[in-house]
Amino acid sequence: MAEVIGVRFKSVGKVYYFDPAGLAFQKGDQVIVETSRGVECGEVALPNREVRPEEIVSPLKPVIRMANEQDLRTVEKNRQKEKEAFRICQQKIEKHKLVMKLVDVEYTFDNNKILFYFTADGRVDFRELVKDLASIFRTRIELRQIGVRDESKMLGGLGVCGRPFCCSTFLGEFQPVSIKMAKEQGLSLNPTKISGTCGRLMCCLKYEQDVYEELLKLTPKVGALVKTPEGRGIVSDVNLLTGALSIRLDSNPDAPKNFHKNEVSLIRDAKIKLDRSEIAALKSLEDK
Repeated sequence: MAEVIGVRFKSVGKVYYFDPAGLAFQKGDQVIVETSRGVECGEVALPNREVRPEEIVSPLKPVIRMANEQDLRTVEKNRQKEKEAFRICQQKIEKHKLVMKLVDVEYTFDNNKILFYFTADGRVDFRELVKDLASIFRTRIELRQIGVRDESKMLGGLGVCGRPFCCSTFLGEFQPVSIKMAKEQGLSLNPTKISGTCGRLMCCLKYEQDVYEELLKLTPKVGALVKTPEGRGIVSDVNLLTGALSIRLDSNPDAPKNFHKNEVSLIRDAKIKLDRSEIAALKSLEDK
């Protein structure tokens, strides 16, 4: 086992492991660490703990020090400089008539690099833009194209549920979300109903999926043949969360009757299927 702490560099970002170098840290402490892009200031998200070696991405770098007052002032100055850099980059984008949307600007702690995050529908030739920015800021410039999900995470906002975006409040990393999940959860496959503000499938489909998969094991699916207290029938509608079933009895198929899943016994279950037309029509919602 190896002792580590978990550090994140954005309020709701991925957590990275570092060697605490014999020091004890608490959640919320600010620390200075060396990353692949230079020296950075991050917040301890996971205090000292032991993890298995296979959970670590080698080499595990040690914490340089606990952040002091001067370090925190540097971080605040960088936040102010980022606003000015954003304004300047926006002007240069307009000057070069580039079809791209600037989303965010980030200074590394040591000011050795400035990262400009943008979205665009396709590839963008920003070589002249980089030259302009490098001549102004006199440091390394990196333009990084991101997807619409990353844009939503950076900017934040309110989802269709009326709450702040999950991605910008507690989801550290994006997980793959599929049309199959929406189908298994009994949702309408209307793009406006199952996609978030970013235009991709809602993240909540993923972290609710485990519950639905468990319920699907215990509940007859639409099309299943079941035995009810009033005879055999075919399930025509299912509410997985409540266990309510609508069943067309063999004795009167035109008038579905309601039962709870505990009142029926399964004779032959059905399968949830996605046809090719549904997959083709909604495939773009799965893309990042």
